[in-house]
Amino acid sequence: MDIVKIGKFLQELRKEKGITQEQLAERMGVARRTVSRWETGSNMPDVDILVELSDLYSVELREILTGERKSERMNEELKETVLQVADYSSEEKTRLLRKMHGLFIVGLIGFAAFLVIQMLGLSSIAPYEAISSFGLGIAFGMLILGVIFTSSCALKIREFKMRLLGRMKTDR
Repeated sequence: MDIVKIGKFLQELRKEKGITQEQLAERMGVARRTVSRWETGSNMPDVDILVELSDLYSVELREILTGERKSERMNEELKETVLQVADYSSEEKTRLLRKMHGLFIVGLIGFAAFLVIQMLGLSSIAPYEAISSFGLGIAFGMLILGVIFTSSCALKIREFKMRLLGRMKTDR
């Protein structure tokens, strides 16, 4: 934090508002010398006074603490970052959707194998019985995975996993 820069910014804001150091001091309930110390960078206002100054000058507290106004460049960078995060999120959703489609197709194939074997009456013959059971198991497994991934359960499982991993790291 550059106190001198903050002081110059406070002086600039006061002059823009068209008030003197004496008027500001009276308004804030401090001595004129205190205002002078703020503006020269020899001292910083207390937090409660910083909040009042922020309201008085109609600027964000962050701007006072950085000693400069928010730049349009900063807003543009923020917009660019938000767009990049949105693109990344969209790509992640697309990848997850492709995986889910693949799993559902595998499940459908497994269920189709089960149905064909059942319809042909081959479920009592040794290798077909195993294939039929395996196909049905795959179908139910994919159904369960689909429900988990498309509901909030996946988020809860991930959070639980992250907590467990965090505990394991701290235990080491």
